[in-house]
Amino acid sequence: DVQLVESGGGTAQAGGSLRLSCSHTGFTYSRNSMGRARQVPGKERAMVAAVYTGNGHPYYAGSVQGRISISLDKAQNTLYLQMNSLKPEDSAMYYCMADLVNRRLFFTETAIEELVSELRPVDYGFRGQGTQVTVS
Repeated sequence: DVQLVESGGGTAQAGGSLRLSCSHTGFTYSRNSMGRARQVPGKERAMVAAVYTGNGHPYYAGSVQGRISISLDKAQNTLYLQMNSLKPEDSAMYYCMADLVNRRLFFTETAIEELVSELRPVDYGFRGQGTQVTVS
C-alpha cells in the first residue's frame, strides 16, 4: 500500500507563503498521479493541484492558479506544494492524495493525463492524514 506522511502547514499572514510536504512510500510513478486537496468544514474536498507523475506535468485549480506550485522530487520520494500570496480563503485542511484508482483502465498516457487534469479527489485511492493551513 501507499503510505503518505504529511508535514508543513501551520499559520501564515495574508500575502505570506507556506510549503507543504508529502513523503511517500509504496507509490508507482509510472502512469499515475499525486496531488493536494483541501477541505473546510461543511464543504466537499476539492483538489487544488495535481501532478502526472509520469512526466511531472502539473495541473491547478483556477482558484489557486499562479499562486501555488506543485512539484515532485522522485529522489526524495516527496511531493511539495508551495503556496504563495496566501489568502484567508486558502485556510483549510490540506490532504496529500495519491494513486489513481482507475489508471489501469486507460490505454494511453494522454488519457491518464486527461483524467489527472480533471482534478477530482474521488480518483485517488490514498489520502494522507491532513495538515491544517490557517491564513489570517
